[in-house]
This record gives sequence, C-alpha cells and structure tokens, in this order.
Amino acid sequence: MASSSITTGTIGFPRIGPNREMKKALESYWKKQLSLDELLKVNDQTEKDAWQLQSKAGISKVGLDGTLYDQVLDWIFALGLAPARFAKLSGYDLYFAMARGTEGAVALDMSKFFDTNYHYMVPEFSESSQPKPDFESYLNKVKRGQEIIGKESAIPIIIGPNTLVGLSKKEGVSRSDMVKRLLPAYSQVLKELKSLGVPEVQIHEPILTIADAASLESDFTTTFAEFEKSGLFINLVTYYDDIGAAYPWTVKLPVQAISLDFLGVPGSAVASKTLDLVEKHGFPSEKRLGAGVVDGRSVWSDGAVPAALVASLHKKGIKNISVQSSVSLQHLPYDKELEKNVEASIAGRLSFATQKLHEIVKAAKDAPTLKDDQIKAGLPDVGNPVSDIEKSKFSRSAKFADRITQQIKTHAFPTSSIGSFPQTPAIRRARLAHKKGQLSDADYEKEVNEYMTYAIKEQERIGVDVLVHGEPERSDMVEYFGQRMEGFVFTEQGWVQSYGSRYVRPPIIHGDVSRPHAMTTKEFQYAQSLTQKPVKGMLTGPVTILNWSFPRKDITRQAQAFQLALAIREEVADLEKAGCKVIQVDEPALREGLPLKQDRWESYLEWAVDSFRLSTAVAQPHTQIVTHLCYSDFQDILKAIDNLDADVLTIENSRSGNEMIVALAKYGYKKDVGPGVYDVHSPVVPSVEFMVEKLQSYMDSKILNSKSEHIWVNPDCGLKTRDWKEVIPSLENMVKAAATMRAQVASLISTARSADRQPAKPIASAASTQDSGQEAASKPVCAECRKSFAAIPKPIGHSDPPLSLAATSRKTPSATAAEGYVGVVPASMEQKGPKRKGKGKKHGRNAGQLSQPPPSATTVISAEAFRPDVTSLTDHRQIGG
Repeated sequence: MASSSITTGTIGFPRIGPNREMKKALESYWKKQLSLDELLKVNDQTEKDAWQLQSKAGISKVGLDGTLYDQVLDWIFALGLAPARFAKLSGYDLYFAMARGTEGAVALDMSKFFDTNYHYMVPEFSESSQPKPDFESYLNKVKRGQEIIGKESAIPIIIGPNTLVGLSKKEGVSRSDMVKRLLPAYSQVLKELKSLGVPEVQIHEPILTIADAASLESDFTTTFAEFEKSGLFINLVTYYDDIGAAYPWTVKLPVQAISLDFLGVPGSAVASKTLDLVEKHGFPSEKRLGAGVVDGRSVWSDGAVPAALVASLHKKGIKNISVQSSVSLQHLPYDKELEKNVEASIAGRLSFATQKLHEIVKAAKDAPTLKDDQIKAGLPDVGNPVSDIEKSKFSRSAKFADRITQQIKTHAFPTSSIGSFPQTPAIRRARLAHKKGQLSDADYEKEVNEYMTYAIKEQERIGVDVLVHGEPERSDMVEYFGQRMEGFVFTEQGWVQSYGSRYVRPPIIHGDVSRPHAMTTKEFQYAQSLTQKPVKGMLTGPVTILNWSFPRKDITRQAQAFQLALAIREEVADLEKAGCKVIQVDEPALREGLPLKQDRWESYLEWAVDSFRLSTAVAQPHTQIVTHLCYSDFQDILKAIDNLDADVLTIENSRSGNEMIVALAKYGYKKDVGPGVYDVHSPVVPSVEFMVEKLQSYMDSKILNSKSEHIWVNPDCGLKTRDWKEVIPSLENMVKAAATMRAQVASLISTARSADRQPAKPIASAASTQDSGQEAASKPVCAECRKSFAAIPKPIGHSDPPLSLAATSRKTPSATAAEGYVGVVPASMEQKGPKRKGKGKKHGRNAGQLSQPPPSATTVISAEAFRPDVTSLTDHRQIGG
C-alpha cells in the first residue's frame, strides 16, 4: 500500500477563535465600541490562527474557512442577491442588516443547517433576482490564505449553487432556473481563482445528501459542465450523510475529486451507507476520494475507526485518498487542551477540533500498516441496549377531549410567555459568584427569588394570564438539566457556533442518565406562592437535550433519549405533586434530529415522539402539558407533532410567516396552539396594531375553526437575551393586542345575535390614536361587549375584564423603537438586575417590594437604547455564549 496515495485535508474548522474572539469583536462592533476596520482585523487574525494551526498539524490541503456571521450569508452577499427591502444599504451595513434586521427591513429568515444545530440565513429568490457579484472580499481572503500557509496548501471553499438555491425561499422562479442564473457569476469567481494560481477549489454541495437528491441530476450536470470550463481542479464536497441514489451519477460528474461522509450521525441506528455505495458501484480510478472518516460531529476520539475505513477503501482498489473529517469541524469545540476541570478518565477519550486534526494525520499514517483482522476490528459498530418499558407509560390516562374539560379555563386569546426573561448582568454575576463559591447558597437564592418576585409581579400588573418564573437560575435550557443528572460532563471552553455571535456549550453524555433529585420544584413553588394565577413548570424535553448535547457513540440515540425521558418523567410527577397545573416540556430540536433521508424518518420520529410521551404521560388529566417548537420547518411532520399529544403547541411564527399555521389548519389540528406574535430576535418593540394583525391572520387561517379561546398569545420564543426595557413594553402591547381581539370577538358575538346581522366594525387598538399621548383604548367597551365577555370562560385567578382596554396598562411605545419611547421602566432593571428596597419579607407593594419609580416618574428611552447590544440577538436555545 503506497503511502504517497494518501493525503490529508480539511473541509472546515471552527471560525470562533480559541477564546471566542469573534463573538467579543462582533458584539463590540454592534455596540459601536469597535470600528469596522478593527472588527475585520480580529476576523483576519482569527482566520490566520486557524489556518496555521491546521497546517502545522500536518494537514496538506487546508480549507480556507471563516466567516463574520454565516457562510451562506457570505455567498448571498458576494453574489449580490440581497432582497429588495435592503436596496438602500450597501457594504457591511447591508451584510449585517440581512443577518439581524434593521428599521423597515426584517432580517432574512433563519433555519437549521441540514440536521445540525447550526443556523443559516435563508436566501430569498424571486422572479426578479439577478446576481450582481462582488468577490473582492472573498478573493482577498484567498490571497491572505496563500500568503499565510502557501499556495499549495490554501484551498478556497465555495458554497455551490445547487445548495444555495436548495436552501432558499423561492417565489416566481424554479430551482433549475435560479441555478442557471447563478452560473455566470460562479464561473466568474472560478476564473478569478484560476488567475490566483490556486491548486484546487472545494465546491460544497451538501444538498446531495437530502432525500430527493436523485432528482437534481440535470442541474448538477449543467452546473459542473460549466465549471469544467474553468480548467480548475474541482473537489465536489458533500457531508451530513451518504448521497444515496445520487451516487451513481455524482461520481461521473466532470470533477477531479469527490469528498464523502462515511460516518453520518453519531449513535444513529441507521449508519451512513457510503461504504456500501462504494462497494456496490465502485469509485472512478481517475478521481481522488475525500474519505470523511474522522467524526466531525462527535467529541469522542475515533480510535482505530478512521485508519480501518481508509485501509478498507484501499483494499477495494481506491489508490488516491484524502483523509478528512466527515463534516466541517465547525460543529466541535476548538481545543480540548483549554479544559482544565474535566475528569482525567473522560478527558483522555475526548477529541475536539484541534485534536481531530491529529486524528486525520494519524489515520493517513496508520492505514497502510493495518492487517485484515485489524481492519475488521476497527470498523464502526453501535450497540442498542434499550430496556423494556411498559406500553402504558407512553400514553396519558385520558384523551385530549376529556382532559381539556379538567384543565385551566381560558377566555378568548389567553396570554402567556415561552419561558425565559432577561438575564440581567446582576443575575449573571450572582450565578457566576455562586459557582465560584463567592456567594453563599442563601444569598444566591435570595437573588433568584428577588428576580422571580419582580417577574411575577410585572406579569400580573401587565395582565398576562399564565405566568412564567423567568428562569433566572438557568444559564442554558440544556446545561441546567444536564448538571442535575447523572451521566453528563461539562466543559468551560467547549463553545460551538450556533449562528453569528451566538455560541452554545453542549453538555457531553458519557454514561447512563438518571435524575438523583428534583430539579425545578423549588423555584416553581416560590413563584407560585406569589400569585393566584397559574405559573408554568418549565422543562426541556428529552429529544432536545439529546440533540443539543454530544451523545455517546457506544449506544444508540434512542436508548439515550429514553433514559432522558424517564428522568424528565420523574420531574413532571414532582412538579404536579407541588401543585403545578401547567407544565411546559420544550422540544425545539425535534426536527433537527430528523434523518436527511425520508425513508429513515419513520423510525426516528417513532422513538422521538415516544420519548416525549414517556416523559409527559405521567401527568394527570387536569395538568396541561405545553410544548414549544421553533426555527425549523415542521409542516412535513405534522402527524408526529399531533402524536406528541401535548395540550398546547406553541411555535415560532413571526419570521416564518403563517406557513405552519396554515399547514396545521389544513391538517385539522385540534389541540390548542400558540403561534408567536412577535420576533424575539429584534430589539424593536412590536406595536399593538402589528400583533392584532398577526392574531387576525391566525383567525383567518381557520386554525381550530377560529375558536379564539384555544388560540394562545405569546412571543416567538424565550426572552432571555432581550432587555427589560424591551420586554415589558412588548408584553404590555401583546396583552393589549389580545384584549383588542377579545373585544372584537365579543363584538362579533353580539352582532351575530342582532337581527340585522350587519358585519361588526373592528375595534380600535390601544395604540391607534395619538390624542395628546392618550391611548384610544381608554374609551370604554360597550355594555353588549361586557355581557359577551362575561360569557367567555376565564382562566384561574383571572378577574373580570376591565371596562377599558387600557385599564391595566401604563404608557407603552405605540409602534417601534425608531420612534422613541417615553414609558415607565423600573429603574433597577434598566441595566441592572432587580433590587429590593427595605427589609420587609412580604411581597406586597409596600413591604420589601422590588424598587420602582413613583407612577409619575418616567424614563425617557431613545431609539438608540433599543439598538442591539451584547445580548441583542437570541439563539432559540437561549444560550448566553
């Protein structure tokens, strides 16, 4: 076996820097504490360090990875394909506006990148979309790479046109037509790269791994016939799964190398079939095979597997092989050596992105020396020790139609929130001090309780129906639970990019999972003691915990999900015993675990749904089970969502439009729904009119036959990374919008009872007039409306509706942050965490309550105060990284 036929390469590496340099620079730039030139210098240095690290590790072909925000956005920007709403912007103002939104132009939608927890900005193409490319920034990056590690090692990376179009929203243009429109621009950049003397170029087309990739043959044939004209050595790179039925024609495309993922999803019961495809169809001798044999999705060392797979391929007659990671290493933490507190027996088995480089080099070196028995012993295998669980544990004791009559009663458009509230600097400092032993348990509990007191009292004042405690005790919705279970290990610097400057630090599952004690009941009991209204118990579901952790590789994901489900099940039972009437079990990551091949969906969805049901079915019929889904397309798994058997389904909706609502209505979904009425990513305070319009659109969709008492009103997602000065007025306006719609429904009921059957006039919203700053909603609701209100069921602890829509609210912003806002904001919460004044132990307004200015005091907040800061954007995971 000639070692000269085996080389090494990378197809992507963490772009964040070893110490999150890019996060810090980006957020400083957005806060105007760093100039654009300074930001770009940090980016250049971060890329330089990563490229040199790979080269020094012995990688012969280094993919020139790196991005300011997102690699898909980079190509939207370089190709000049910004939607028309951004027409007035240019340069990096345009780039970041597409990522984050700006006044008058909502950001591009954001979605999961294939089946990962990375989020990309969704391209938008229409009949008028025509590329206007500007590749200067991209070409400068390639030139820098050549200067830093040499021309022969610096390999440009391009997101291919088929993937770019395949990931996009298209209106008035077909996939094939859009691909053809892009080809001249792509040919232009290939010509430019040729003039720079690059030895080869990676064209990333992971779209080949999706279920219907076989249907893309014509587009790929056209694309690569055009690219062949460049005369460049082209490496067609795919990852995240095998390419299935597309394999036979893909290997015939006019390219010089093809890179394939040989591993798939860690712990998947259905392994990647790439090796089988190579055995069945062979691999062209004239092409180089990029063997993705080092696991780019797992933090565990691959041991003998990579070398065994390479040796197996060589025995099949493939002589020209490049050893690579299965996917981009961007999905792994930067360097294991940054961890100082992981138990030695576990740390020895870990392998982060930097260590994976050495595994790549080692596999290329060891493969030529392996014998047949070593090859056989080294090939991957996954066990599946799923213990028998009684079938009865997977089903509620009563059907939904019977349960709903026993659960909390609601009026039209009941209001709630998704879970988290702002993580103030004060609560973050307290949590860190407690972790370091600098703050006693008693003092930390006091800080948490003060925060919860403020959160509960503010929700009561605003008029929210079902309250949340705000989760001040949690740094992360997965980490919090993992830290209270057996079988997890945690890192200090194990950050992974979720999108932009939002990084996550996934827990690592290293052993069997169990719950030694209650995890959330103490905080729930305290919060519930402050109010007569129901407070939600807040839990993260087993599938999300699994998908947002680094799982074991020795047993299947199903086995790990069931272990997690049994632990969550115990917590649900304990919350119920503590008096909790509404328990939310979030599963935002349900869809991201879906296999890319549709013929594998059924088995995944079966155990994923079973995991959720196993965790929640212990609840008694009178307990309302809520779940939350976000930032994925769920329309094609509606049956599975229905089978979750949750009593209330809340979903992200404001960025994605009403596609999910329409799909649910068409499906005939019968359980309660809570579509988000405003975007938690934006610092802009949504107007009452905006949210009324959203709610009206839900009614128009005929979801639940427009039964308004079953349509919940809530934000898109948690509010952890927003600021109180944004959250309070947003919730106030949300409650006003619900009241406006409630009054409208009451008016329609009254009108329907009248003899003339004339259509009811819409009731003005709370922010529809500007009479010397007085709100239109202060006008009294008519007597007939009040009678109709009386006939609508009210939630627990909810008093009769006010005679005017504004009776329970103070002045709030009427539209957007751009207009400025004069409102009452608790002084202690503007930039700091909640503080008490006085020493009283009671929670009343006059005894030890949270500090607030007198009713006449106002804080003037300019539009600039609403600009994004270090906590301006939120990952739906609500990670503070």
